[in-house]
Amino acid sequence: MKPEATMGQSQLESEIHEQPRALAHLLETGRPAVEQAAARIRDFNPAWVSIAARGTSDNAARYAQYLLGAHNQLSVGLAVPSLYTLYDTPPTVGKALTIGISQSGRSPDIVSVIEHARQQGGLTLCITNDPHSPLAQAAELCIPLSAGAETSIAATKTYSNSLLAVAMLSAALERSDSRWATLETIPDAVAAALTANPDLGTQAKQFADARQLLVLGRGFNYCTAFEVALKIKETSYTIAEPYSGADLLHGPVAMIDNNMPIILVATTGKGSEGVNDLLDLIESRSAPVIAISDRVDILERAQVAVRLPQGIPEWVSPIVAIAPGQQWARFFALAKGLDPDQPRGLSKVTLTR
Repeated sequence: MKPEATMGQSQLESEIHEQPRALAHLLETGRPAVEQAAARIRDFNPAWVSIAARGTSDNAARYAQYLLGAHNQLSVGLAVPSLYTLYDTPPTVGKALTIGISQSGRSPDIVSVIEHARQQGGLTLCITNDPHSPLAQAAELCIPLSAGAETSIAATKTYSNSLLAVAMLSAALERSDSRWATLETIPDAVAAALTANPDLGTQAKQFADARQLLVLGRGFNYCTAFEVALKIKETSYTIAEPYSGADLLHGPVAMIDNNMPIILVATTGKGSEGVNDLLDLIESRSAPVIAISDRVDILERAQVAVRLPQGIPEWVSPIVAIAPGQQWARFFALAKGLDPDQPRGLSKVTLTR
């Protein structure tokens, strides 16, 4: 793996470029914990999976819904923490695998979901960057993210490592050597994605006056649409609405016009089938498109082409696609004259009940 640039002008930029190293470290050190978790899950044979998360971690949970469903035939739902904390009516989850995903492992509502699930006899697993956190203490099993300290308020490397942790768990559950081999290519692919679009900062300036955007991604990259939108909202204070291409057609498509830039995440695979028909509709409304893709036919139709490395299987493409999405969000904030290292009203750790 080529060394990545870590000397940026901001903490956010630095941590974006630390992702290849953080991903490689998780692959090097995290497999024993992942294999242990997979063995316990197979023995427990859960009826379904429930995942508790907030914010960026919630988007990692969306990835798990697709990946564990498509590759491991597990029905995955998102937990409703307020049922545990505000309403004191926890659902019955004794036959489920309950996963808590949290960078800090400190949010009381996520910890409460895990505690109740364990009390009911369910199998509990946490994915966190702090293996000594309250969440890790509450769960029976823990997969540490091993991303290193993350000080930027807008999460980057803890998100990509969360995706990788889920992908490693899926591969371990399937006992697939070929999928593990694919995972070993991801750090280099992310490093390549981070250097593939040197003009992104200049290109972002043409959208500096945009007050709202749509972010589209379907299938495995549904999570990427949500995470890119979140990064834009956090750092630019701009309305960024995430949708799948299918959901867009059920009403929100009425919003599209020439004042609505659209970020389209579309990688090779089933999730991007039919995307050219969607582009026909977008073009008929004269909306500008920023495409994050490895498909030449899509990039050629976009006003801004954000190139991804070729040959990345769709099931791991969210780990790669988010890197230029994070870069775009940072450059968009800078184009607006904002400091993405200091988003107003936010702190690194958010505690909700």
